[in-house]
Amino acid sequence: MIQFKDSELKNIIELKNISQSYDDGKTFILKDFNLIIEDKPAQGQFVVILGMSGCGKSTVLRYIAGLQKPTSGEVKIHEKLRSENDRVGMIFQQYSSLPWLTVLENVAMGLEYKGVDKHEREAKAMDMIELVGLKGHEKKFAQYPTLSGGQLQRVAIGRSLLSNPDILLMDEPFGALDIKTRLQMQEMLEDIWHKFHSTIVFITHDIAEAVFLADDIYIMKSAPSCIVEHIVVDLPFQRDRNTKREQKFLNLVQEVEDRMMKVTGG
Repeated sequence: MIQFKDSELKNIIELKNISQSYDDGKTFILKDFNLIIEDKPAQGQFVVILGMSGCGKSTVLRYIAGLQKPTSGEVKIHEKLRSENDRVGMIFQQYSSLPWLTVLENVAMGLEYKGVDKHEREAKAMDMIELVGLKGHEKKFAQYPTLSGGQLQRVAIGRSLLSNPDILLMDEPFGALDIKTRLQMQEMLEDIWHKFHSTIVFITHDIAEAVFLADDIYIMKSAPSCIVEHIVVDLPFQRDRNTKREQKFLNLVQEVEDRMMKVTGG
């Protein structure tokens, strides 16, 4: 079990002594789970969580998103108990766009809920659409096969970022994409993250993807789960496809693989 140390920096996310049980406390998915992510507003944080299927990774994101409450323990955002006023966005593996709306309407949706004037929200949405590589598709309906899977995830990312979240949660967002699209999406997300400086918490089963994107990687053991490994990804802040060919990157992938195998008993 990882012991988190006190720091001079404030925490943007803190999960403290979390447990999640079912069957009247007979079965625990999470037990004594702790996670602290420091607030670095000047650059943001990119945290990746790895672990076997069923260990509770998605449940952890649901706590942070406010979609689920743990059986016991505390969830804090900006060092205060989680509230509906916290600016947290979430992107799922399944496409979450509304298919009866256009790309432009989907991306602008959050601003519409906030009461932003139509002209202003559409102008901002168009800027975001260009940023996520969907210029020319804004009048298309956000549905498959009108748009590809990768394009639909770009819609979801654009919509979430336009709401200016402090925290963006991503639950295997590229898991259903083909390898070429997945690699393109990794590079797009890396580029966009440097522009917005949000704190991203990202779940994946792809170790190379984790190393390419993350500042910090946390590994969860099988249920009853908690975090048992922490790897600091010591790579340049700005990364591109060539990063994956460097020996330091390859060594980190091997280290994470070895520690994953150790955790899973392989």
